[in-house]
Amino acid sequence: PLLLNSEKLIREISCCRDWLEQKKTAFSVVSMAYIIGAQPLCSQLVGLSQGQKKLCQLYQDHMQYIGEGAKTGIRECQYQFRHRRWNCSTVDNSSVFGRVMQIGSRETAFTYAISAAGVVNAVSRACREGELSSCGCSRAARPKDLPRDWLWGGCGDNLNYGYRFSKEFVDAREREKSYPKGSYESARLMMNLHNNEAGRRTVSDLAHVSCKCHGVSGSCSLKTCWLQLADFRKVGDALKEKYDSAAAMKLNSRGKLVQMHSKFNPPTSHDLVYIESSPDYCLKNQSTGSLGTVGRLCNKTSEGMDGCELMCCGRGYDQYKAQIVERCHCKFHWCCYVKCKRCTKTVDQFVCK
Repeated sequence: PLLLNSEKLIREISCCRDWLEQKKTAFSVVSMAYIIGAQPLCSQLVGLSQGQKKLCQLYQDHMQYIGEGAKTGIRECQYQFRHRRWNCSTVDNSSVFGRVMQIGSRETAFTYAISAAGVVNAVSRACREGELSSCGCSRAARPKDLPRDWLWGGCGDNLNYGYRFSKEFVDAREREKSYPKGSYESARLMMNLHNNEAGRRTVSDLAHVSCKCHGVSGSCSLKTCWLQLADFRKVGDALKEKYDSAAAMKLNSRGKLVQMHSKFNPPTSHDLVYIESSPDYCLKNQSTGSLGTVGRLCNKTSEGMDGCELMCCGRGYDQYKAQIVERCHCKFHWCCYVKCKRCTKTVDQFVCK
């Protein structure tokens, strides 16, 4: 839900934040409190549900990191699908991903999950860095398997707070809706909430204990340890694997989502689910939102999805010469930097017809 308007949201948050920063130098502390109390940021943001607006008013300092989390999710989505027919492209539309998001496909499932994960990641780390007034370093319990002589309590990422706030804010849009039992809309709502949770749990599952050595001359006679989130690329990799194995779901007679193919194990809260088949991403289609693959770069020698045969959907491809600039003749200088030249070379590129 957050990704649907995240680019516009990010721009508006940035604009309002810059406006507030300018006001800081022109007004007293009392005046500044009045400006914040008037909630100019929340009233100007487009696309927030009523529940999200209320949370915005209560936690205005969180909005910057919600926007950053959404942006991180978009970038990771585009990286993970850079070699696929659907490459997570954003379009100039009120919805970042256009009509594709109206279909309850596995691609939509991934965007909801990566969006929720991005918010958990950004808010948890903002807590650790002291950027938010309502949270600080992690207060996670000491792991039972941590050696007794190692200290626990370094300033870790506050996963517990980030998880809870993401659940409250991101899920608010869905929880405010009410649809007839057994309707497509109710199925889509359950799908969205499930995938939001799968994204959050992936961040939680990949969090790990990180330690720092102390002691004379690096003897590491003592360690201080804390909770640390995994690099977000690992979150993206994990969710991409879950996308590939996502479960097709349908509504049963009681209005609950159940697995379409009963011979497989039912999905857990950590897995992605979808309720509709993906549209054909080979050709541009305004009704489904598919951008097609005409003009996409492809790899002539690859037999994978990035290969010209699959990427171009059998339409063939054109070959042309292109000049690229890259770093070359790099030398290490003592101490301590690397100096490189910039070289231009001509390469063959292949583009789908």
